[in-house]
Amino acid sequence: MAESAVSLVLDYLVQEARLLGGIHDEVASIRAELEMIQSFIRDADARADKEGVSNVARTWVRQAREKTFHIEDVIDEYIHHITKHPQKRKRFHFLIDIIPGMTLERHVIASKIQDINNDLKTLKERGESFGFNSLEQGGPSYDARRDLWHDPRMASLFIEENELVGIESPKIELMELLVKGQSNRTVISVVGIGGLGKTTLVKKVYDNEHVAPHFDCCAWITVSQSYKMEEILRNMIKDFYEARKEFPPREIDTMEERQLINKLRQYLLEQRYVVVFDDIWNISFWGHIKHALPNNKKGSRIVITTRSESVAPSNIESPSYHVYTLSPLPLEEAQELFCKKVFQREGGHCPLELVELSNGIIKRCGGLPLAIVTIGGLLSTKKKIASEWCKFLDSLSSELESNPHLLDITKILSFSFQDLPYNLKACFLYFGMFPEDYVINCARLIRLWIAKACVKEKQGLTLEDVAQDYLSQLIHRSMVQVAEVDFVSKTRSCRVHDMMREVTLSRSEELSFCHVSITNNSIFDGICRRLSIQNNANSHLESITSSKTRSILILRVDEVPDSFLTTCFANFNLMKTMDFKGAPIDYIPEEVGNLFHLKYLSLRDTKVEKLPKSIGKLKNLETLDLKYSHVSELPVEISGLSKLRYLAAYFENNDSKYNIHFRRGVKIHSGIRCLQSLEKLFNIEANSAALIEELGSLGQLRKFSISNLKRETGIALCTTLKKMSHLRSLEISATSEEEFLDLQLMFSPPPLLQTLSLQGRLEKLPEWIPKLKSIVRIALIYSRLMDDPFKVLQALPNLMDLWLRDGYKGEQLHIEGGGFKKIKRLGLRNLRGLNRLIIDEGSLPLLEILTIGPCPLLKEVPSGIHHLKSLKHLQFVEMPRELVLSLQLDEGPDFWKVNHIPSVDFWYRTKGENYKGYKIGHPELLKRSQS
Repeated sequence: MAESAVSLVLDYLVQEARLLGGIHDEVASIRAELEMIQSFIRDADARADKEGVSNVARTWVRQAREKTFHIEDVIDEYIHHITKHPQKRKRFHFLIDIIPGMTLERHVIASKIQDINNDLKTLKERGESFGFNSLEQGGPSYDARRDLWHDPRMASLFIEENELVGIESPKIELMELLVKGQSNRTVISVVGIGGLGKTTLVKKVYDNEHVAPHFDCCAWITVSQSYKMEEILRNMIKDFYEARKEFPPREIDTMEERQLINKLRQYLLEQRYVVVFDDIWNISFWGHIKHALPNNKKGSRIVITTRSESVAPSNIESPSYHVYTLSPLPLEEAQELFCKKVFQREGGHCPLELVELSNGIIKRCGGLPLAIVTIGGLLSTKKKIASEWCKFLDSLSSELESNPHLLDITKILSFSFQDLPYNLKACFLYFGMFPEDYVINCARLIRLWIAKACVKEKQGLTLEDVAQDYLSQLIHRSMVQVAEVDFVSKTRSCRVHDMMREVTLSRSEELSFCHVSITNNSIFDGICRRLSIQNNANSHLESITSSKTRSILILRVDEVPDSFLTTCFANFNLMKTMDFKGAPIDYIPEEVGNLFHLKYLSLRDTKVEKLPKSIGKLKNLETLDLKYSHVSELPVEISGLSKLRYLAAYFENNDSKYNIHFRRGVKIHSGIRCLQSLEKLFNIEANSAALIEELGSLGQLRKFSISNLKRETGIALCTTLKKMSHLRSLEISATSEEEFLDLQLMFSPPPLLQTLSLQGRLEKLPEWIPKLKSIVRIALIYSRLMDDPFKVLQALPNLMDLWLRDGYKGEQLHIEGGGFKKIKRLGLRNLRGLNRLIIDEGSLPLLEILTIGPCPLLKEVPSGIHHLKSLKHLQFVEMPRELVLSLQLDEGPDFWKVNHIPSVDFWYRTKGENYKGYKIGHPELLKRSQS
């Protein structure tokens, strides 16, 4: 990791060479010394992995790392200074005595540069005295590891049922405990040491198509070691409501524990519920939480995962408590899992020359699936050569054999970390900035990596593409877990296992990568380059005074003192990333303009209403995230942010009924043509034709969303869109539901477009839509087309998601045989004139989710729906009573048509966009239908 610190500074010196012209010779000297030191560090790290190095050598590595930090600080100070005084730059030369015209500040920086050069020379001499080699280290596969790894089979990175081993028997037992047995509230505790796969097992059961429909509502709560009972209760309420497609009551955010318990009890009293509490450590947790979960005699189930049997409710205490002890994998199953992970190209079969070495590695994994999968992921990237594997096996310390439990796993995971290329090490350590069991939005993580210069440029790829590849590599090595994927199997959120996070924290502390402050009792000296404040460690905020702090991340904090904001924006001139997502702040000080080096600023989900004009001074800002904030207008000074690549700003009002203004964009002034580095821009309002014309200068845009478009500006927008050849995602919204979108003249649509959303009237389907060969998602909202759009849309070769909301006024839709070959999700909402839906056999072969309604004239079940063998979820929204009654269990004549579908639900609006759902046969559903 010290090597990565050096490498990042070397890259930084290259990037900023233009601004360092006045000290070119000195910088060249620093680079030469750093490159030599970098080679020494690689040698030192290789020795440490193999036979260890002395404490003196470790001190040398630490000093090298700290010196690189110092270099970065001094260079940034210099760049900041010359940009403030550009007129004096050409006349300025470093490393000379004070001369007339040289300011004292410049002389101080010059002296620091000279000192650094001298220190690096001394440091290099010490490295030579330790015998560190300047030659490349890392074995024959070192250079290969630097290359980007591209895996076209993204789905293979995720744990599928057929990739698991030894899970079938425990899964069946748990399923029977959940869906069969007594009507009393039952608690099932899955117990075992870390890494056995407790969470994986329970999640497979929880998501099973025979389990989920059995319950009225469900919740998955990750507890971990640090938790607040009020937060646990609030999350339970939110999960239960969201499972029923309802919006949770807003008042829960201000409720105390007793009130939250009462709210939960009232809500669950008439529900058959299931809730999972994952990763419980505190022995008193069940004693507190059980009061919120009523024993309603409806067959409700509670599942607990824990490493300690003493935490689990004992079956001695009650016959309704079950303890399921999960055991390590036996040797045969451990071998099967290992071979599946490592020898995918060989069909899961281990070559004879590697059998003995494989068994040696498997033995050291101790039957723990996490260890097997992690080591297997690492070995799957290596050559299948016995000598390479022998080196791998020999490099594990003898301590692995002496302790078969957590220490074994930690050692193995640490080895995986050490095998990472330097750029992935820096990226992986960033996971330590987030709380335990925190689900991290991948887009957010990637932007943070880029802001910290952890991502290296690659010709022909954007930095986001490269960073996505980094994340894929970490997933492939099983060092990062996928938390959520979208309908095209793209990873949307991820996390690291608790034990893997322990590796990042120990490494971060050892390498001074970051400081994580978790509680008000945490020790903090006020000095740190990267700081993560978590779980209401509020007192630390006021103690942060180090002007060297480069990154601040605030998570789960109830209060941010004004004094902290003042200190941050007034004094932290070297700050590069500030992430206030969800923080309780409502303003940003004018002093934000002092943060010249700031690259990343997130005010997402805050109550900030206005950006100060000084925001225009942030010449290095690349990410400005204002999503779900209260900012409605951007200052004109925003046009000065020439390096800005990501600008997102909109607000959604979930309390109102869905309409075209449900998502509110931001007003932006002229001058946006200056933001030519922009790759993502959403959601801005179409103020004028002149603004739309300016947008044509943004040729790097990948994602673009514009609202309040008038009919007369449609032609201008078509002209602008022709210039956006890199566009992947496009959203266009009219001024009202009655306003027409004039988009017919875009004869050559963006060739790489994957997502298209049109909100507004369409006289006819744009003629360029059939040309969208890469399109995977289309939403037509308020289009009110008269001709059947399926005639065109069902032929699109890659379409996977189609949503029509008030998009068609006709009476009949016909999906022909062979149509929509790849579609997985289809939504037909608010089609008021539709009275017949025909689905031919052979169409929609991959459809998993179908949503229909309100369609007041559609009184018959769609013809041919019984042909949809892949359909998993069928949802009817406020449909006619005739259709609902025809699908009831006993007397419904059309029930046989949907009997093969695991989940069939009927939804009715309660308020705004809040809905209440019912299963087939529910008494209240019948009452609604017969009334």
